[in-house]
Amino acid sequence: MKVLLYTEGEKLFSKSGLGKAIKHQMRALEHVGVEYTTNLHDDYDIVHINFYGPKSVRMAKKAHKNGKKVVYHAHSTEEDFRNGFIFSKQIAPLFKKWLIKCYSLGDVIVTPTPYSKRLLEGYGIKRKIYAISNGIELDKFKKDKKLGQLFRDKYHYTEDDKVIIGIGLYIERKGIVDFVELAKRLPEYKFIWFGYSPLSAATKNVRDAVNTKLDNLVFAGYVEQQEIVNAMNGCDLYLFPTLEETEGIPIIEACACEANALIRDIPIFDEWLEDGKNVYKAKNLNEFEEKIKKILSGELPNLGKEAYKVAKERDIKKVGEQLKKVYTEVLSK
Repeated sequence: MKVLLYTEGEKLFSKSGLGKAIKHQMRALEHVGVEYTTNLHDDYDIVHINFYGPKSVRMAKKAHKNGKKVVYHAHSTEEDFRNGFIFSKQIAPLFKKWLIKCYSLGDVIVTPTPYSKRLLEGYGIKRKIYAISNGIELDKFKKDKKLGQLFRDKYHYTEDDKVIIGIGLYIERKGIVDFVELAKRLPEYKFIWFGYSPLSAATKNVRDAVNTKLDNLVFAGYVEQQEIVNAMNGCDLYLFPTLEETEGIPIIEACACEANALIRDIPIFDEWLEDGKNVYKAKNLNEFEEKIKKILSGELPNLGKEAYKVAKERDIKKVGEQLKKVYTEVLSK
């Protein structure tokens, strides 16, 4: 069994969550001994497609024509597209129709969570859909106080500073507007946001947020993975005010580093992240503000140990076994 991992425009998405997911696929397959290639000219039995562009559609059709199997990975939904870049709300219905066309080319579909699986089933797609996490490299994301100190030293945070980190592209869906508003409301805490995308494609609300100048707010831009590991270990709180996800890799990374986390209370997190058990949740700005104060004052306990259990269940070794099982089933049909 040999798998072609195909991602149209891979370089374009290398710094996004999709880029991370693809790297995780490679590591996962290596762990379970599944041979894979990214070379379109290699022979293969299954093509695992990770994007929804026109080249991906042609790739799927070509694979079928040559008697190969197609696993289509549904990383995106209409719901998580809708609150992204400028004009995304207006074109979301057309985007949904296009996704249905793309995903229906798969012999089977893989998507990161039961929540995104239900969304796709609601689209009326007549294919078997598997919910498999994008996973986490537990050997890279782990609790380490020394790494946390490297983060604090680099950004000149003192031992007494209470530091809150956020991660994501400059898009409205990631909750960056609320992140900046909370920095305004809570000047006694330090806020730092990791991630970058061109502001030319962002909504006005996002552009205004990113251009906000506050003494307690830093936009660090895109950084390499190791710096995210350091930040997860050095922060007092990981804040994830996202409005919609198909999974949300950074929250798994935070759990792996045993970071205290406060996330938005939205359906995607219902089945695996529990308020007051492994994370804290808030529905709106006032709740976020209240919870932040209670967490950083110690009124609410640290949930890092319980959070780690969430990450452990999503180790890429387990993801590899699940993908291998899907591939085996597809080839047997």
